[in-house]
Amino acid sequence: MEATKLVLSGKNPETFKGDLLVYCLEQPTKGKVKADHPLINNWLKAHGKLGEFSGKTGETLVLYPDKNQDEGFKVKRLMFLGIGKSDKKLGTSELRERCRIAGGHVAAQAMRVKADKIMVCLPELDGIKAGDVAETIVEGVILGDYRFLKYKKEDKDEPSYNGLNELRLYSNDPTITVRKNMMSGLRSAQAACKARDMANEPGNGWTPASFAAVGRDLAEQYGLQCTVLERADMEHLGMGGLLAVNQGSVEPPKMVILEYNPPKKTQTLLLVGKGLTFDSGGVSIKPSAGMEDMKYDMCGGAAVLAMMQAVGEEQPDVGVIAIVPATDNMPSGAALKPGDIITHYNGITSEVVNTDAEGRLILADAMAYGIKKFKPDCVVDLATLTGAVIVGLGHHYTGLLGNNDELVKRLLRAGKRCGEPLWRLPLGSQYSKQIESKVADIKNTGGPGAGTITAAAYLEKFVGDTPWAHLDIAGTAWNYTEKSYVPQGPSGVGVRTLIEFIRRWRKTGI
Repeated sequence: MEATKLVLSGKNPETFKGDLLVYCLEQPTKGKVKADHPLINNWLKAHGKLGEFSGKTGETLVLYPDKNQDEGFKVKRLMFLGIGKSDKKLGTSELRERCRIAGGHVAAQAMRVKADKIMVCLPELDGIKAGDVAETIVEGVILGDYRFLKYKKEDKDEPSYNGLNELRLYSNDPTITVRKNMMSGLRSAQAACKARDMANEPGNGWTPASFAAVGRDLAEQYGLQCTVLERADMEHLGMGGLLAVNQGSVEPPKMVILEYNPPKKTQTLLLVGKGLTFDSGGVSIKPSAGMEDMKYDMCGGAAVLAMMQAVGEEQPDVGVIAIVPATDNMPSGAALKPGDIITHYNGITSEVVNTDAEGRLILADAMAYGIKKFKPDCVVDLATLTGAVIVGLGHHYTGLLGNNDELVKRLLRAGKRCGEPLWRLPLGSQYSKQIESKVADIKNTGGPGAGTITAAAYLEKFVGDTPWAHLDIAGTAWNYTEKSYVPQGPSGVGVRTLIEFIRRWRKTGI
């Protein structure tokens, strides 16, 4: 997927000679939908009488202007896109999501007509700034324009559409702020698409070494520092969780550490992503039906590394450390067995009751190591950790747990602003009691009840007093809520939330 050129223009859209010109129009509470242009109003009136367009959310009307008769329109196709009724009760986050969804519909129409260059006229909406409109429409278009064709053979009779080459935004007031927000939307969307690319790779095409390669590439491109811990390093450091999960594999484990350290940093954020490149369940093997989706078990790791692309581009004034513990989880004669006892990096022993509860084992080592080495002001981990979160929240909310209310609030705000909603679940001694073991310090499952919470209770043992939050993205990393800008397959969820979280970080601390 080639990068899309992004242009902000104040030039009369009638003169645009590209493939598609889009007007985003609100549905009026009374009467018929209207625009400021007399010719457009005539079209809207005519098609409105036919019941073809009223401005409802997602409703579209495509016309083909006559360049000789239609008062100067030079574009090949003109599209009217409904964005729904104006409602003063809607908050900024809801309006941002409405614009993002509009952008997704634009991308879908561009794909239908195989458009190369398009222009979107930014709507003026009450309750939301022009910069927010520009940012979120760009996000919606770029995210909606995503496709993964790496392994598909080209059909000579029907060539593949490779996406937009140029996206122009028209604003009657193209200020520096609008331009800045537009570029922020582009960087966020491109990072999420990078995560989708990683997740779409098959298990035999994406291994722990692939994570290491991406980390090194990002470090070279943006001046970051990349360290890759190998098996010998893990053995020396006593990372018993990651080593245990990797026992059954022919692919060696990696722990990829990517550091962004600005010259005058005062605080450091640690972000850890589960990099399970394929999860068979190990000896506690999963059912065969749907196991092909277990190549997505590395979506947390993909999100954390992709997020570092935006960090490298934006150069925030806070330090950011990304850690991805990477391995697959395979059965073999050497594999971890139910009943085995392992010792984690921080000395905690764990009874492995179920080898399919492996994500917490590798995250525990990564977080304990990262906290000790980098002494961060907070730590956030992302992981496709439990099927239980899907039972509780479906595919609509990411599960959120943590030991610090302020950190949790910041993540909730970031997720809401990005259209990636989070739902907080409780923690406490009752749940920690479920993972007590008779033969070790803890065990890696807590029984059939509260599976998402007991998994987080396991991770909590490895963060000490450091403010920490855990995002269980098992329900949202793929098969996410159907949206115009979210494709089938991996969603890239978490990337934009983390970027927004970092953008809005304040030096005051947690």
